[in-house]
Amino acid sequence: IVDIAGFEVFVYKDDEIVWTSRVQVGKPYRETPVFKSEITYLDLNPTWTIPPGILSKDILPAVKKDPNYLKKRNIKVIDRNGKAVNQETIDWSKYTGRNFPYQLRQEPGPDNAMGLIKIMFPNKHLVFIHDTPSKSLFERTDRTFSSGCVRIENPFEFAQLLLGEEWNASRIDEVKESQKTTAVKLANPVPVILFYLTVLPEFDGRFHFRNDVYSRDEAVLE
Repeated sequence: IVDIAGFEVFVYKDDEIVWTSRVQVGKPYRETPVFKSEITYLDLNPTWTIPPGILSKDILPAVKKDPNYLKKRNIKVIDRNGKAVNQETIDWSKYTGRNFPYQLRQEPGPDNAMGLIKIMFPNKHLVFIHDTPSKSLFERTDRTFSSGCVRIENPFEFAQLLLGEEWNASRIDEVKESQKTTAVKLANPVPVILFYLTVLPEFDGRFHFRNDVYSRDEAVLE
């Protein structure tokens, strides 16, 4: 369960919390959505295909200002056949997000926006849980820093819980060190819920109150 307003993720088993971690969620203008799905697989050493919204709002403007922006971040331009395109042959000035004919893909590595692992669950929002190179932001109180996905502080502990005994820390480290993108399917899908509550009741009758970082309380009260 991802507690968006509380900036935490919880793993429940037999109605007990067995593990928890801090998370970073979407910025107020790029909110993490509320929904439920099932975790089906993990990507180790993931690539990141930049989604249309981030492409048009962030990446293309940055490339137009700095021609070396993509090279600095190990991002390749990919055509519809999956082949790499020489970035220097592209006239970036004539493209917006809507008419851009290529994909931008960040290659695996410690600077990848997904970090070294992402946890996948099918959903229309293109949201998932992933590692992040921005570790220092977990020390903040309000952790609204992502573009909608959920960044998790201890992703490999989470991965071991999901994968079970077959994938111990040494096996995961071996795959990480290979730097090859590796998909690992879960034997059994795990339900995942993302919710937003600014008042959370506990079993002992107490309540936790959170900041309404997405300004949703007014509509709820009305």
